[in-house]
Amino acid sequence: MNSFINLEHWPDIVIPLLIFLGCLLLGWVFEKRVIGELLKIARDKNFRLSEGILKSIRGFSLLWFGILGLTIALSLPNLPLFPGFIAFLKDSLLVVFLSSATLVVAQVSVEILRVYTTGDDGISPLTTLFEFLAKVVIFSCGFLIILGSIGISITPLLTAFGIGGVSIGLALQSTLANLMSGITIITSKKVRVGDYIELKTGESGYVRDVELKYTVVEEITENLLVIPNTQILSSSFRNYSLPDRTLIVPVEIGIAYDSDLETVEKVTLEVAREVCGAPVTDNAKKLPFTRYGKFDYYSISLTVYLQIAEEEFFDHLTLKHEFIKRLHRRYREEGIEIPVPMGFPYLLKPDPGEISRE
Repeated sequence: MNSFINLEHWPDIVIPLLIFLGCLLLGWVFEKRVIGELLKIARDKNFRLSEGILKSIRGFSLLWFGILGLTIALSLPNLPLFPGFIAFLKDSLLVVFLSSATLVVAQVSVEILRVYTTGDDGISPLTTLFEFLAKVVIFSCGFLIILGSIGISITPLLTAFGIGGVSIGLALQSTLANLMSGITIITSKKVRVGDYIELKTGESGYVRDVELKYTVVEEITENLLVIPNTQILSSSFRNYSLPDRTLIVPVEIGIAYDSDLETVEKVTLEVAREVCGAPVTDNAKKLPFTRYGKFDYYSISLTVYLQIAEEEFFDHLTLKHEFIKRLHRRYREEGIEIPVPMGFPYLLKPDPGEISRE
């Protein structure tokens, strides 16, 4: 009889079929009721890790219950299937289960890393590269476990991978260099997702991701800069988000020679504290503070140091903008002149409150 199923014993198929359908029904109930209710509770309680794990399992639980039902059915005596075909089906079910379990473990592992590496500011340093490497390790282990479970020796395979890896490494030197540079960027913690950096070559923006070959940086114009990882490491750069997001903003001003410098300093600090929301203090090391620099050609230089703990790097532009507006108005009220070089057509006068043309 050239058939995998002996049709003379078709009544013996009914019980295995009922077992399989019963397991599918249990899987559907587990999927809709148990996982659905637990997922709802996790969302309501803001349990991010539990929610991520449940989302990873959802969809596979029905498959696993189906595999369980088929395994039980195939283990029943007097099953009208040829032994060789039963063994093939069991090995296939084992491969499917281990493959799905590997995928779930990879998703759960990435979710655990994302939850436990996310800072108080809501930014997760889990980059595409780090996620890719974690999945490669897990999938490789799962693949080797699957081969071992079906009786395939993995020792020759590992030897072949080792020899082939050398050839691949020579052919993909540039890619591997960017890969190792990306790993160095992540592990050094000198550049994190969400940091604002400025390269020596002039590129600047927020780090949005570190990928296999590139670091993705978002400019103020919301355009994306795609920079090779090796370029990040080979050039010097400034990270405005380390060691923290507190930023000192210097504002340079020129004061007329006939001004009362004590009054200028007092008025300038009052405006600076008003803008920064800083309390009055006698400690000169506390920000904001002022420092006279030198006698310039047409004015005395004054630098005001403002401080801002900004959520976004460009918040300092708003602070500087507001400070200059208020200081300009206050200088007019106090009769403090900001001189301009000889030959400029516009001069700032303390009264009558308007810019006059020479």
